[in-house]
Amino acid sequence: MAKNWYPVIDYGRCTGCLTCVNFCPHGVYTVRDGKPLVSNPDACVEFCRGCQKICPAGAINYSAEVNIDG
Repeated sequence: MAKNWYPVIDYGRCTGCLTCVNFCPHGVYTVRDGKPLVSNPDACVEFCRGCQKICPAGAINYSAEVNIDG
């Protein structure tokens, strides 16, 4: 499991379909107010892109690839 690799959700694009929550076997996500929440980022498997690949809205990127400062 990786501390620097976890999904980052773009809530502007997220439709709340919860495909990522239902897909992830590692318990990375929970649901809050009908939207996925990355509640256990340390459980994400490094370089796994499963949830990103199946997200129909293209709302998932990864922390190692996102410039959090903008």
